[in-house]
Amino acid sequence: MKLVTVAEMRAIENEANQKGYSYDLMMEKAGNGVAEKLLYWNTDQTKKTVTAFVGSGNNGGDALTALVPLLAAGWTAFAYLVKDRKDDPLVIKVEKAGGEIILYPDDNKLKKLDDILSKSDVLLDGLLGTGFQLPLKDPYLSVLKEINKKNFKGYVMAIDCPSAVDCDSGQVADDCIKADTTVCMEAIKVGLLSFPAYQYVGRLDVVSLDLPRGLKSLEGVKREVATAECVRQLLPNRPLQAHKGTFGTALVVAGSINYTGAALLSGKAAYRIGAGLVQMGVPGPLYAALAGNFVEATWILLPHDMGVIKADGAALLNNNLKKATALLLGPGWGVEDTTKEFLERILSGNFTSQRKKSGIGFVMMDADEEEFEKSNLPPIVVDADGLKLLQKIENWFKLLPKNSVITPHPGEMSVLTEMPINEIQNDRLRIAREYAALWNQVVVLKGAMTVISAPDERQTIVAVANPALARAGTGDVLAGIITGLIAQGIEPYQASVAGVWIHAQAGLEASEFVGHPAAVMATDVLNAIPRVLEKLG
Repeated sequence: MKLVTVAEMRAIENEANQKGYSYDLMMEKAGNGVAEKLLYWNTDQTKKTVTAFVGSGNNGGDALTALVPLLAAGWTAFAYLVKDRKDDPLVIKVEKAGGEIILYPDDNKLKKLDDILSKSDVLLDGLLGTGFQLPLKDPYLSVLKEINKKNFKGYVMAIDCPSAVDCDSGQVADDCIKADTTVCMEAIKVGLLSFPAYQYVGRLDVVSLDLPRGLKSLEGVKREVATAECVRQLLPNRPLQAHKGTFGTALVVAGSINYTGAALLSGKAAYRIGAGLVQMGVPGPLYAALAGNFVEATWILLPHDMGVIKADGAALLNNNLKKATALLLGPGWGVEDTTKEFLERILSGNFTSQRKKSGIGFVMMDADEEEFEKSNLPPIVVDADGLKLLQKIENWFKLLPKNSVITPHPGEMSVLTEMPINEIQNDRLRIAREYAALWNQVVVLKGAMTVISAPDERQTIVAVANPALARAGTGDVLAGIITGLIAQGIEPYQASVAGVWIHAQAGLEASEFVGHPAAVMATDVLNAIPRVLEKLG
């Protein structure tokens, strides 16, 4: 599902029109699609009175077009025209079909508006479209104020966007009406997935305009919104003759004495998403606490310094990389210097294997120099404390294999970029896109509306904002999911898209299961993964 700016959508429609797919035909498709959505919503046929609020733009035309099939299906329909559409054939069609037209200039003290609102089950919002920019002015201001004052209790469907939303910036006028559903034409507009606009859109839906194929302006848009269907197509097949090697080996290097749970959550998530084998690389003292709770894993006990991974562990880890098809670094590590050196050795591929021996005759002497060997790293995911340690390594992004995945929340992104958090949050799409290209890595910018960006400018938003995921440990679950998907052979960007979507849906499932988002714990999200996979089929 494409995610477009207002200018991009105009270019798409203009190109389609130039190729013979007229604006009138697009409007007919849009209006009929809106009507179909309302007919599908009203399955019991008990709520059949609709008022369309109509402005001067194309979405007002879409609203008028939608009324005709609704009237044919036995609905009662009112069209409240805020701007004069004199001699508009769409208005004439509504009148001929039996709809009632009410003009704002003829509505003294908005008494007619109040009357039709009291009779209506559905409000169809076609007042202001995607071209709206603040401030909100009369007559739209007066009409929206009155609708809000009456506190309409019925179902609100917005066409393309709730009126008084800036579809590029996501800014919203005070008198914007909250929609139960916003039906976008062909593509979702970027501002709708920004705050505060997202709080007004309700459920997002899309009507296909059946545009002609080969539109360069449409194909050039590299932004998308993740859907169940696209995620379903990304997941690997699970053939009946499969064995554990079919689904790869996820090597999870995680945990420290203070953050034992991070290792458990990320490792179990990699298994839950389908990895064939999960190896756990942890500081030695964590083994006793973890092994009994995670009997399916195999273990690499790394050298430690007071319970954190020691630099010397790099050589041991390197000896266990041969079978790994994905490598997760960072959850629960802490930020000690010795762990930073461990990370730097892993990424640089320089591991102290043994000291060279040299000598004369039978006398062997230790040489001063050390012998190093290069490692062939599998695809890497870096999360949590691993990100904070990356920032301490010069040119870290050049050490990571191309298309590695980094998963910062806004605070960690601030550390990596040295940008203020509010600047990042105010332009998440642009920041994620630019740094993915600069670093040549996949960036998963977490938070409400998580953004996944690839170095080639592909971007996907997962349109979920869920406070249930605002909890310690849920990020470890996400890192494990992405790593487990990569281990199964999914390309890192696609694994990130699928992983973030599944993780978000698991958060929703967990919230529903426990009864309230405040009560959700990371283990609830972990345990909800199978339910999400079941629904994907």
